[in-house]
Amino acid sequence: MTTPPTRASVHVGDELAPVTIQFTRADLIRYAGASGAFNVIHWNERVATSVGLPNVIAHGMLTMGAASRVVTEWVGDPGRVVSYSCRFTRPVVVPDDDAGASIEVTGAVTEIEEDLVTVAMKVVFDGSTVLGKPTIVVRLST
Repeated sequence: MTTPPTRASVHVGDELAPVTIQFTRADLIRYAGASGAFNVIHWNERVATSVGLPNVIAHGMLTMGAASRVVTEWVGDPGRVVSYSCRFTRPVVVPDDDAGASIEVTGAVTEIEEDLVTVAMKVVFDGSTVLGKPTIVVRLST
């Protein structure tokens, strides 16, 4: 386990270790059950394509939550998240196979104010950004 960052060890421009996250159709079903978000486009290909989607898509909030791992793993405690914002710009299409879909998440420190650190992330699926301006503010350990 790595030591959580402190104010003395963090600098603007620091890059966080990238994270790759896989989603399968089974993950979408589990998330639907946990969240109560049972929209059919997240599990039924026939319905998803009938409304113009390329296939079943991951829940936006699942994508957003999973992407935060790049920061919560770095800071060592998800309870240190003060705020998190983004826009949903493109869907993550999840095929009906064992591999599913993967997102690549990177992050860099963009601002430090006392013990609050702002991290700008980049979340990419299939070569395209899927979350617009994802930004997390975390409180560092003292």
